[in-house]
Amino acid sequence: MFKPEKYTPPKFDREPFISFPDVTTEKAGDGYIPENFYATTIYPEYFKINGEWKMLTGSRMDCSVVIKDGMPYAVEMRNIKKGDEVVVNRTDDGRDGIFVHADGFSAPENSVDQAFAFRMGQSRETSYSRDYDRLYDILRHDRDHGKIVWVLGPACVFDHDSRAAMESLINNGYCDALFAGNALATHDLEGDLFHTGLGQDIYTKHNVPNGHYHHLHTINLVRKAGGIKNYVEQNNVRTGIMQALVRNNIPYVLAGSIRDDGPLPDVIPNVYDAQDAMRKHTSEATTVIALATQLHTIATGNMTPSYQVVDGVVRPVYFYVVDVSEFAVNKLKDRGSLSITGVVTNIQDFIVNAERNLIGRDGKQNSKTAKQDWTVKKR
Repeated sequence: MFKPEKYTPPKFDREPFISFPDVTTEKAGDGYIPENFYATTIYPEYFKINGEWKMLTGSRMDCSVVIKDGMPYAVEMRNIKKGDEVVVNRTDDGRDGIFVHADGFSAPENSVDQAFAFRMGQSRETSYSRDYDRLYDILRHDRDHGKIVWVLGPACVFDHDSRAAMESLINNGYCDALFAGNALATHDLEGDLFHTGLGQDIYTKHNVPNGHYHHLHTINLVRKAGGIKNYVEQNNVRTGIMQALVRNNIPYVLAGSIRDDGPLPDVIPNVYDAQDAMRKHTSEATTVIALATQLHTIATGNMTPSYQVVDGVVRPVYFYVVDVSEFAVNKLKDRGSLSITGVVTNIQDFIVNAERNLIGRDGKQNSKTAKQDWTVKKR
């Protein structure tokens, strides 16, 4: 049975931690923070306050740390208020009351620690068999003992089988929150209404007459209904990702973009409001799977720590990035999210294989949802 890697905390009851001083703070100004501010990482971090080392919970990368009521809090620069006590100094080995514990988790089974080796990056030639098996074990565990967040690009709904497979994963408890943009939701609902994605049949790949109107027509109908939930209920939508989220009462965050058509009423147009909404879920996420959406993936990665505290136990956060582009898979590591696992593959095949391995024929709905008897719905 899968168990997350065990966390070993620092030995703060020994020297030199005992003799290290308390953390130093300076007051924030009106719209700015002290110049020598400390910025958070993705790793477990501790701050010595009143002689005790306190762990930062609810962390995210590139935040400042505010000390309030004897506890450290990760706060985005835009949310810091004048007079807040902001941690300063940039050493993280404990000497200034700041300690980053980068190696607190036991190494995964069969891992190799050596200075030089071939094939250390992720590419089309990389073997992913073990990565798949490990991910399936993680998802089975976290379905009951964690919080699974998916980050999806529209390619997920441009294929009949991948759209149905993701719907099945949601129906069977493998999704606790979903992040996407206007396009994913629009084309998913278009798939229910017209069986197309951007006017192309999502199974036969045939382009249909006036298909370029389909997504706009869909957006208009959802706007007329007053939102996705109303649209799903009023029109008895029974296929796709968005209706599965609505019917299972699973939260989703649709972050707006400068290129959006419409958009759908549920889309959050202010990027900082969208970021705040996403962070409510990343602050609790134990597994994140990001598929074919570079911008949303980087945004999610930058606000997801490498650890969570669940029922008083520190455990790792598993972050998977899946894309057909090697550049997209490796980009997040370049931005500081060093704990990710990258998989270079077609994401449509990835979702279908995941659903078949996790659910197969025993779930509420299999990815082999019938393709027959589909006709355009009149709404």
